[in-house]
Amino acid sequence: MPENNLNHIEELLTHQEQQIHDLSDMVTRQGDEIDTLKKDLSKMKDKIGVLEGTTDSDIPADKKPPHY
Repeated sequence: MPENNLNHIEELLTHQEQQIHDLSDMVTRQGDEIDTLKKDLSKMKDKIGVLEGTTDSDIPADKKPPHY
């Protein structure tokens, strides 16, 4: 295999490794952000329940609006 082809393959591999690393970091950050958003949503649901004076468990299943 000519040296030029080997260098080209090595360059491609290096770029692909960097892209995989970058994507992995992005997925990790997004996962952390999703966890934070889930916690925030749960807190907001609790606050709304307190303001309304009810929680989901207080509303019978047959009385819940269709969007539940």
